[in-house]
Amino acid sequence: MSHRALHARDLVVSYVGGRRVFDGASLSVPAASRVALLGANGSGKTTLLRCLSGALQPDGGSITVDAEPLRYNRSGLRTHRQNVQLVLQDPDDQLFSTDVAQDVSFGPMNLGLTTSEVTDRVEEALGLLGIDHLRRRPTHQLSYGERKRVATAGAVAMRPCVLLLDEPTAGLDPAGVEEMFSAFERLEKNHTTVLLSTHDVALALDWADSVALVGNGTIAQGATTTMLSDARQLTAARLRVPWPLALAAQLAGDGLISADARPRNAAELRAALTQPPSAAS
Repeated sequence: MSHRALHARDLVVSYVGGRRVFDGASLSVPAASRVALLGANGSGKTTLLRCLSGALQPDGGSITVDAEPLRYNRSGLRTHRQNVQLVLQDPDDQLFSTDVAQDVSFGPMNLGLTTSEVTDRVEEALGLLGIDHLRRRPTHQLSYGERKRVATAGAVAMRPCVLLLDEPTAGLDPAGVEEMFSAFERLEKNHTTVLLSTHDVALALDWADSVALVGNGTIAQGATTTMLSDARQLTAARLRVPWPLALAAQLAGDGLISADARPRNAAELRAALTQPPSAAS
């Protein structure tokens, strides 16, 4: 695995029946970056992820990895899917083997690797997702959060450069969310770039380097604090300004912190409050 850049340029996508989902939309996932994809239900987030993964061919535009265009023939898609992997929101859409290790091994086996190579990839993926202890568990006996991590491990076993995650925290309790993001940190250190879709604006604020808002056939992308401070754009996407930025704006209005403060989490908000009054004026 190595960090690689993934780009979508001028995408045009229509649903069956003619409704246009994207009309000249572009997205950038720089190597080694963290990108959060946000938008209302039905805005096209999953459709975009399917285009990026090669599962859906757009009507127009291009998908590239390090400037190499995705080719939609068998060899081109095979190469792309070794570089880019998609994990769907519902893990049961991707789990079908009798036990965890067997399920995680499915992708590498289809690459024609040796038994030793497949074993190495399974061990690596289970370790990165922190689920070594589940290797012999039947998949139908796993909790929802465990199934999510097993589905992700199956994608990671392909050693992708870019991992696309559709609502990876949906349905997880707070501990499950922490475990999932700990796994993401391990993946990043192992040279996998992560792009995820979410409705959790506070999570995106704390985690992402850039945010892409999807809606009305377009994608608006920019720095995280800039995008998530824009109440107008967020309202159009049926989202709200995340609480650290909303509270910071109120505190700045009261003269308690700097008007330039853009805290991404509780710790940064507390730091802004503890600055000397002169720094907050």
